[in-house]
Amino acid sequence: MRPPDPARDHRPRLRRPPARPPRRGRSGSPANRSGWTPWLYLLPALVLLAGLLVYPIYQLGLISFLEYTQAQVSGGEPTTFQGFGNYTTLFNDSQFWQVLLATVVFAAACVVSTLIVGCALAVLLTRVRAVPRLALMMAALGAWATPAITGSTVWVFLFDPDFGPVNKMLGLGDFSWMYGRYSAFAVVLFAVLWCSFPFVMVTVYAGIRAIPTEVLEAASLDGASQWRIWRTIMAPMLKPILIVVTIQSIIWDFKVFTQIYVMTNGGGIAGQNLVLNVYAYQKAFASSQYSLGSAIGVVMLVILLAVTLVYLRLMRRQGEEL
Repeated sequence: MRPPDPARDHRPRLRRPPARPPRRGRSGSPANRSGWTPWLYLLPALVLLAGLLVYPIYQLGLISFLEYTQAQVSGGEPTTFQGFGNYTTLFNDSQFWQVLLATVVFAAACVVSTLIVGCALAVLLTRVRAVPRLALMMAALGAWATPAITGSTVWVFLFDPDFGPVNKMLGLGDFSWMYGRYSAFAVVLFAVLWCSFPFVMVTVYAGIRAIPTEVLEAASLDGASQWRIWRTIMAPMLKPILIVVTIQSIIWDFKVFTQIYVMTNGGGIAGQNLVLNVYAYQKAFASSQYSLGSAIGVVMLVILLAVTLVYLRLMRRQGEEL
């Protein structure tokens, strides 16, 4: 038996590289299987969204390029392709541009009012005790949960010239708020504000609660006023939340329908209180011009998509800054 060689035993031993796993086909590779797994979980939701969103939007766009009136709905005459004729008719209509301007101004007023009231009440919630805070939260959530048609009917009663308590409290007699264009828009703005501010209030209040109390206490000890604390500390830290509630408010207020339709009886006297949603309804169902109503819907969709893209860009920029 040969004795062991000491020099040979102390030589470094090289480790063998690990054996490679057997190559599989593309369809059977683990990486591909893990890449497809999230899509399989999302498939039911994507199918549901396709049925609820994609197909209706496709039909809306298709009808906007056709001549689609009551005759076509009844099946009496075949539809004819109009191309951009409906959009040309719509853009040459001066009433459309007046309604678009009124919609933009009215939506902007609603958004600004909602943000001011919602943020102010959110700050107030952090200053009051538990019982008043709970009462304010319950009242706000009750207004938020009220159906739009019910709330609109209540607001019509409040400003009724004969039985409403507002005229009696202000001593206005039989003044009719709904006869004037701006007064009617003001009453509708109150109704929209009443059912919209709770979302802003609750969201901003949750964001304020997430701010470290040490920062706010240090600012108070340095003698900063509440307005300066909000402007220099709270607002910058709540910027992502404020962007979300602003974009959501723009989308909701831009497509207001129920409050305008119920409170102004379909758009006011001679259409003085029309907004785009009510204008599209009148064109499509009251005048049986379904193609023009669809064209108005497509225009609204494009505007809201542009607002959504701005929102996504702002959120992406905010994420890069963080």
